[in-house]
Amino acid sequence: MPITSVNTDNDDLTLTIVADFAASKERLWEAYADPRLVEQFWGPETYPAKFFRHDMYPGGHSRYEMTGPEGDKSRGYWEFLAVDAPNSFEVLDGFSGDDGEPNRDLPSMRMVFAFDETADGSRLTMTTHFNSLEELEELVSMGMIDGTKSAMSQIDAVLADLARFAADIPAQLQLLSDTRVRISRVIRGSVSDVWRAHHDADLLAKWQLGPDGWEMTEVTPPAGPGSAFRYRWAPLTDTEGEAFSIGGEVQESHPESRIVHTERMEGFPGETLNEVTLTPVPEGTLLSYVITYASAEERDMILATGMVDGMEASYARLERILA
Repeated sequence: MPITSVNTDNDDLTLTIVADFAASKERLWEAYADPRLVEQFWGPETYPAKFFRHDMYPGGHSRYEMTGPEGDKSRGYWEFLAVDAPNSFEVLDGFSGDDGEPNRDLPSMRMVFAFDETADGSRLTMTTHFNSLEELEELVSMGMIDGTKSAMSQIDAVLADLARFAADIPAQLQLLSDTRVRISRVIRGSVSDVWRAHHDADLLAKWQLGPDGWEMTEVTPPAGPGSAFRYRWAPLTDTEGEAFSIGGEVQESHPESRIVHTERMEGFPGETLNEVTLTPVPEGTLLSYVITYASAEERDMILATGMVDGMEASYARLERILA
């Protein structure tokens, strides 16, 4: 059990939990920065969590859902107020409605996570600030301390398994729901370089080619919100296949952190919503690509084309270019 102390201060309206780990501060930070990892321990053991969004930058948001043993759902959100990697981050933690969006009518708590080095590894100090004594007492009576202990007891196993999420691992696919998937890849390169590689026409034409044997013949990269992008690929002379194009519109753009856009293949029905988040991690940049499809059937049909393998070929090519 990593928790070493729990302190409730009724005067300051705070709950402070301290936990120690036999891992470096940077690795402990990475466990909270990577949605694939934080979802393995944020919920208690009987209420595992799934993060549908995790934007670890000031102004960013997370959306998560915990599922109980009877299939009951508890949804929440984080709103990042401050991020000082790998030393601390601060969030508003609150409840979400059935649609996954924050329910501002319910109370939220301010939480501060501080990471420090120790002689044996690292220490996490998690301080929760409540709005009133009644709120503090109510949430403690509801089992908040026991739930947090159960959740944090899982972190050691996550830290021991970080090699499964390292930079030499190919792009990973995770089914988040019937219509949503997450594709994740750590890219050896800075966030600035990876962001530029997704917005610079010359760079895009060099790496975003999928399997070998294709070339990008048209490149109109995304810009700010409201802008349109369009790419067209064609097979080289000795490669089978027909030329095709995709396009879409940018809905959100937070430079070097997050971009949200629609995407459709020209000449085919259907449109996806793509959310791309870049997060600095010790080995480079974690790229998290969440795609929402119109239906499970559309999701399965597109994934069956080998899309993830094509993305991995492109990301591996990008790493060689950045190197």
